[in-house]
Amino acid sequence: MEAALEAFLLGFPALFSIVNPISGAFIFRTVTLSRPPEDHARLARRVAAYSLVVMMASLWGGSYVLAFFGVSLAALRVGGGLVVALSAWALLNRPEQHEAHKESQAATPRDADDIAMFPLTIPFTTGPGTISVAVTLGASHPRALQGLLWFFIGMSSAAIAIAATIWIAYRSADQLSRLMGPTGSRTMTRLFAFLLLCIGVQILITGVVDVLQPLLAAHPID
Repeated sequence: MEAALEAFLLGFPALFSIVNPISGAFIFRTVTLSRPPEDHARLARRVAAYSLVVMMASLWGGSYVLAFFGVSLAALRVGGGLVVALSAWALLNRPEQHEAHKESQAATPRDADDIAMFPLTIPFTTGPGTISVAVTLGASHPRALQGLLWFFIGMSSAAIAIAATIWIAYRSADQLSRLMGPTGSRTMTRLFAFLLLCIGVQILITGVVDVLQPLLAAHPID
């Protein structure tokens, strides 16, 4: 049970920081502003469901796809850590530009059902950054069967909690917009970006240790 809680506490902040549903709710509101209220609720529900599918597939299938192509766990952690850290650094320094880019991607006028998967889910809500984080998190699973079970429960719970947060935030986009305003949204974005930067650095450090450990064991320093 403790292992599941540790996995949840690792996965939830990392996924929450890169998905950033609070900030995303503002863009969701802008894109769906001209649509009737029933479309808002239906779109929020579908985006949350599709996002859960993307996160679960990345968490539990992504590492095996990479293994098929001969990418090691250490390389995945180093590469994933770099991607996450660089993405967080760009978001930390230019949150307005980042959100404006997302908004322009989602602004193409289409039917409500058409935009739920693309672009509102991919790449707007769970884009390449989210997939990279999820694959990296999933690849860090323990080898022992019992530990793997608790890890699976904890990480899956984190993905479900993120999907629920997306649904609540997008459904309540109007209320959030009035409550926080643009300044509050940018502040939250920077806060989550800094947290994501720290997580990316930690993933990178773990990957570097994985690379150096066998080398140091084979050639101990006297």
